[in-house]
Amino acid sequence: MPILTEADTCRRYVLAKVYAAGWNDEQISEQKSFTDGRIVVAGSKVKRLAQKRLDYLLRYRRDFPIAVVEAKTLYAKPGDGLQQAKEYAQILGLKFAYATNGHGIVEHDFLTGRDNDLNGFPSADDLWERLRASEAIDEKTAERVLAPYYHLSGKSPRYYQEIAINRATQAILQGKRRILLTLATGTGKTVIAFQICYKLWNSRWNRAGEHRRPRIDLVPRRP
Repeated sequence: MPILTEADTCRRYVLAKVYAAGWNDEQISEQKSFTDGRIVVAGSKVKRLAQKRLDYLLRYRRDFPIAVVEAKTLYAKPGDGLQQAKEYAQILGLKFAYATNGHGIVEHDFLTGRDNDLNGFPSADDLWERLRASEAIDEKTAERVLAPYYHLSGKSPRYYQEIAINRATQAILQGKRRILLTLATGTGKTVIAFQICYKLWNSRWNRAGEHRRPRIDLVPRRP
């Protein structure tokens, strides 16, 4: 019998368990690269390091990632990829990280700080309800937090832009009056600001609590 590779384990066992938990193809991004690779300069030479690439990114909605899954070969221990899964989840600002060998599953829940041994993956609704309860997101706010991005430009926000958009939108919807986003030049502050405005406008949020779209004032950039 040939030795199963990590890719074989993913195809035969891991993906089957993800489907069994109720996730569909639109919620699953497989072999997802989310960075271009760090640029390292040594003297006159420039080298780009390897991209960060995870096995599965699970999304509750198209524009709301919620968990990462790292798979190892069938012959490894279920938790062998947990540290890598936790690292990727922290970079992506997610609260749930999973490692598996195709049979056993280990979950790290950043909401509780606990590692849990599981027989199957939680459903998308289960993770969303756990996140909602932890962050005190009520039902009305939840639908607005999950409002889609503007995609007609053909470009989707990068992972750090997604984090900024979703966190800032949630903070506004939960009534926080001061929000500070700090990004380097060229990292897409205009894209982030536009998407935040679009989510609030499209979900008909306004400070008066009325069922109407908000008025958005544009403040010119100072020279």
